[in-house]
Amino acid sequence: MAESRPPANPTPVTTTDAGIPAPSDEHSLSVGPDGPLLLQDHYLIQKMAQFNRERVPERVVHAKGGGAHGHFEVTADVTPYTKAAFLSEVGKRTDVFVRFSTVAGELGSADTVRDPRGFAVKFYTDEGNYDLVGNNTPIFFVRDPSKFSDFIHSQKRRADTHLRDNNMQWDFWTLSPESAHQVLILMSDRGTPRSWRHMNGYGSHTFMWVNAAGERFWVKYHFKTEQGIDTFTDDEAKARVSVDPDLHIRDLASSIRDGDFPVWRLEIQIMPFAEAATYRFNPFDLTKVWPHADYPPITIGRMVLDRNPDDYFTEVEQASFEPANMVPGIGPSPDKMLLGRLFSYPDTHRYRIGPNYLQLPINRPKVPVHSYNKDGAMRYGPSSDPVYAPNSYDGPKADTIRYGEEAVWEADGEFVRTAYTLRRDDDDFGQAGTLYRDVMSDTDRDHLVTNIVGHASQDVQVDVQRRVVEYWRQVDPDLGARVGKGLGVG
Repeated sequence: MAESRPPANPTPVTTTDAGIPAPSDEHSLSVGPDGPLLLQDHYLIQKMAQFNRERVPERVVHAKGGGAHGHFEVTADVTPYTKAAFLSEVGKRTDVFVRFSTVAGELGSADTVRDPRGFAVKFYTDEGNYDLVGNNTPIFFVRDPSKFSDFIHSQKRRADTHLRDNNMQWDFWTLSPESAHQVLILMSDRGTPRSWRHMNGYGSHTFMWVNAAGERFWVKYHFKTEQGIDTFTDDEAKARVSVDPDLHIRDLASSIRDGDFPVWRLEIQIMPFAEAATYRFNPFDLTKVWPHADYPPITIGRMVLDRNPDDYFTEVEQASFEPANMVPGIGPSPDKMLLGRLFSYPDTHRYRIGPNYLQLPINRPKVPVHSYNKDGAMRYGPSSDPVYAPNSYDGPKADTIRYGEEAVWEADGEFVRTAYTLRRDDDDFGQAGTLYRDVMSDTDRDHLVTNIVGHASQDVQVDVQRRVVEYWRQVDPDLGARVGKGLGVG
């Protein structure tokens, strides 16, 4: 008789979340086979209570998304511009986690709808986490954070019917002329990328870099896809909604699983610190790009995504990105939208995930954390005495010599509520017009007009449609005339 041996990989025993072996996978504890259930069935109570709570509130924006792990490698010497440790030498690699997303849609929305795409990168650097939180466009709809919540409300659902409403969107856009540059990109085929792998990513804002000598520079980030830009037409994107609403999530995961790792090269634009004061338009205005002729892009690195998440919820859904996470050598600029986001992002994470969201594995830095924070919901990292500063008991101390405030600029003036001070080339329609006339192909322009007319024809009131025509006429007279003809309100 053959000797009985246990299987090489025995099936694990089901346990409670506390690790205690579970009594049954299928049956609750009852008084007899037909009797009532018992409150003392702790495993049943745990399963039901956990199920009731397994959804955290979805993100207000960027709710639907996916992500992957990878690395960033420096390919050019940028030490003349920044002392950031993760950029300190050619060949240095830093682990990253990247999350892609739509902006306006909810968790169940389709990946291929017309929408900007979020492009958020978390660098796990030697000096803590650096979060670069951007989109697949180099600009945005508004330049002041006071209008951000209003903009998002206009893209979401009506309060009365709970329906998306194109009239609401065009009403906001046409009353906010600074939106024209971004809306033109959104209404082009760039608004419906074929996959996340086939689109660029941008830091969008202007940031400050500081080198070891204390010299300051202004910088913009451009992640250029090495897969090439590829987009859907409007009809193709709409058809994909019913065929595969999770197309972009599926595409990223399958490409990585098959070893076809997506790659982006990082290009930067550098502006000498002093030039910002006299540049022909405000370089911190998020609705504008820096022309490449003025500040040519410089390739400095390469980002590769090569590992899928093991668990979507713990790694993608609970990932938190915040523009305020800047490492030494990098700081903010006077970009008003950026300054507003420094508060907004960590605040929403504390609400959505909890006050100790940075202790979650996906968010936790890969360097030791020494702070005086303590307690709060879901805290599991140790707090050790002393828990206050200053103290006499060898608690951590800030190094103000090495890490003091250096990424700063001067500002003065009376308290005002206004846009940036206007300069020679500060207008809301000029760059959008250049994009339409000088960058787009005839096919791009045809698709743009078709997309605008199709979108603005759906339940948009006639008076708003007239504003739509005037809005695009200010971008370019030909564009306005074509939109007017398409809408029949020329």
